[in-house]
Amino acid sequence: MIVSAIAGLLIISNVLWEAFETIVLPRRITRLFRVTVLFYRFTWIPWRSIARGIQKKKRRETFLGFYGPLSLLFLFMFWAGSLIVGFALLFYSASRTASVLPTFASRLYLSGTTLSTLGIGDVVPHTPAERFLVVTESGLGLGFLALVLSYLPVIYQAFSRREVSIVLLDARAGSPPTAAELLRRHSGPIGAQELEVLLHDWERSAAEILESHISYPAVCYFRSQHNNESWLAALTTILDSSALLIASVENACARQARLTFAICRHTVADLAQLFHAAPRNTNHDRLPAEELQRMRTMLAKSDLMLRDDEVSTKNLNELREMYEPYLQGLSEFLFMEIPPWILSKEIVDNWRTSAWGRIAGFSASARQDGDDH
Repeated sequence: MIVSAIAGLLIISNVLWEAFETIVLPRRITRLFRVTVLFYRFTWIPWRSIARGIQKKKRRETFLGFYGPLSLLFLFMFWAGSLIVGFALLFYSASRTASVLPTFASRLYLSGTTLSTLGIGDVVPHTPAERFLVVTESGLGLGFLALVLSYLPVIYQAFSRREVSIVLLDARAGSPPTAAELLRRHSGPIGAQELEVLLHDWERSAAEILESHISYPAVCYFRSQHNNESWLAALTTILDSSALLIASVENACARQARLTFAICRHTVADLAQLFHAAPRNTNHDRLPAEELQRMRTMLAKSDLMLRDDEVSTKNLNELREMYEPYLQGLSEFLFMEIPPWILSKEIVDNWRTSAWGRIAGFSASARQDGDDH
């Protein structure tokens, strides 16, 4: 009797504390053992493994896109189920003094109908302790439901704010976004001022991603609307662009680039730590010497001159070492692709496509429409 009561109290207290930390407490949790973390580990890793076996990218991304919303629903069901079991153990312990000893199955049924506030009445409490538990669990059930309903809007508001910033990059940095395309489209007479404004906006957007995704890690699993876009790809593009400006350009954008680089690097480093995604160095160089030279040549044709010397190249490589390993760790854990610095071939932007085909008449003059922003 005592053992079942202690087990029930431990289960209930742990679930309530987990729900408080996950929903109410808006800060990073450093506790080593967390049931919610184990839940996501034991569900995400198999889900990701199944996704690796799906060959078609569109179908794979659709499958991965289901995980974020479904994980929330299953997490709430897991919490509710744990509370039902915990209170069933307490009911079972409290009913040992009754004249007729009930089974654990009947106590589990009583706990389930009480937590869900159904109140069918075919199984009733017999002892004063059971009656007290019925009142407690029914009140807890109402509070738990209210807590869950208040949590979902917060999650989707954080997701919506993030996606707005990502979608705005479509016409400014391409689909998928790349540093080369972002800088090329911000050349021209007022391109530098527009680029400075963009970097300033992303300084705030990165801070919002850091705050919301640290407080509510489940948002990290939510995928973007388009298969060639993601919050990780957007942060990669901004980091790449900022690093290149810091190392190779001396103008007003360089100062804002430093500020934006700092907060974006802070974001990816903290999120990698949150998921225990250790920084990884791969044999694949995202920006080999020939690609860097090709990017410099392309940007020079758009009147954006970059320094081409050993010092700037060394500075760029040092900046890359500060964030690329964290991006790689997050990419492998979340199964999100990191965009290259420069695309190997021209790709039509998402805004130029639709379910009825691409916009006709895509010409070189139309391709320059983003250069004067």
